Amino acid sequence: MKLPIEFVEKMQGLMGEEFDSYLESYKKPRFYGLRVNTLKISVDEFLKIAPFHLEPVPWTKDGFYYQEGDNPGRHPYYYAGLYYIQEPSAMLPGAVIGVKPGERVLDLCAAPGGKTVQMAAQMKGQGLLVANDINSERVKALVKNIELAGVRNAIVLNESPDKLAVNFENYFDKIMVDAPCSGEGMFRKDEDAVKSWEKFKCEKCCTMQWDILQKVDTMLKPGGIILYSTCTFSPEEDELMIERFMDEHKGSYELLEIPKVGGIEGGRIEWSKGGYDFEKAARLWPHKLNGEGHFAALLRKKDSPENSYENEVFKSDYKSQAMRIKDIKDVNQFNSQLGEFVESNTNLNLDGYLFQKGANLYHLPVECPDLSGLKVAKFGWYLGEIGNKGFIPSHSLAVSMNIRELKNTISFKSDSREVNSYLKGETLIVSSEKGYTGVCVDDFPLGWAKQTGDMLKNLYPKGWRKMS
Repeated sequence: MKLPIEFVEKMQGLMGEEFDSYLESYKKPRFYGLRVNTLKISVDEFLKIAPFHLEPVPWTKDGFYYQEGDNPGRHPYYYAGLYYIQEPSAMLPGAVIGVKPGERVLDLCAAPGGKTVQMAAQMKGQGLLVANDINSERVKALVKNIELAGVRNAIVLNESPDKLAVNFENYFDKIMVDAPCSGEGMFRKDEDAVKSWEKFKCEKCCTMQWDILQKVDTMLKPGGIILYSTCTFSPEEDELMIERFMDEHKGSYELLEIPKVGGIEGGRIEWSKGGYDFEKAARLWPHKLNGEGHFAALLRKKDSPENSYENEVFKSDYKSQAMRIKDIKDVNQFNSQLGEFVESNTNLNLDGYLFQKGANLYHLPVECPDLSGLKVAKFGWYLGEIGNKGFIPSHSLAVSMNIRELKNTISFKSDSREVNSYLKGETLIVSSEKGYTGVCVDDFPLGWAKQTGDMLKNLYPKGWRKMS
């Protein structure tokens, strides 16, 4: 691998005696990882059925290394959302931010969604998860990954941080800032990252990172937590960026300790101007552990009585369209089409809030916040669409349920011809009762089909289909 001369010279000056072993790491094979989606399956249950060669990732209980030849992205379990394929170092931030069920959480730079779905699993469907990305194309991948993972409590936005700050003042308990960076920890994984480094060097990234961090404090509650991370080694984007943020909010934040396991080291105090204990932060070096590299810092906003206002104002028009529901009678009162479908085809308990946008119906476990003036890509758990001939269930509804929540199902083995055909969008010749059917792999839902008698009409979305 040919590294940029400017990068090599900078790292040689920073690393000193470590430089040779650091440089040698680029000659070694990259590491591959997947993280079990505990919204759908426990780690122990997954290990019993996983057809891969797995070794634990030390810094997260649900993460595993797999061998390159395993190719988990083509297995039917991937299409059932049982795991997320993620670089092992990138699993650290979501593991240490400490998200809890019932909290309000923001993933500010969320696409493609690895850290989003990791935090969603910890929330267990409770509370509110807002996932945002400024890039409209990347937001499409974010929405898909959230739906595939079966996340029911997420709103997806496509906005700049300054627009979000207007609506979410003092709103969030936890904020994940996986900042855009120069990507030096991606060089071994993706050689295109070397070319990108030439265009998006440290200085340009620092400007973007600072613009993002400027608005984070506004949206975080007193006592709340920020997890700032990058996949780069540059001190300007890491220790010095956090130092600048803490100087800007003098005395308002404290660094929290990130556990040092599996070869993780602390941040480099000598690379900062001094005054903050960056040994509490985390650096993952490719020559010291099995991963490509990462930086993470965990900060707590101190309690402040004079700044204790909590934004509970819901001005959005979605509130006026929403209804608090607890049972099927409430669902029928909100929309009879939805109520009839839920009662006939599912065992769902839709406790929470239902609301409507156009012909589309959504659900959230909590009241929808103020979204006025914001570009919304996903308003919550998308249930489906009101149609001329009845309710049309979404693919998101199918893959977010477990087999016990579906009344009509058909399940195939993961190595069966039927599963492969279904994922390709092909019609299956199967006889059963007419109506909507949840198609499963080893009892894990993949999507909808419609039984017409002797045929199972395939409703698997075209954009999700397996190509071969």
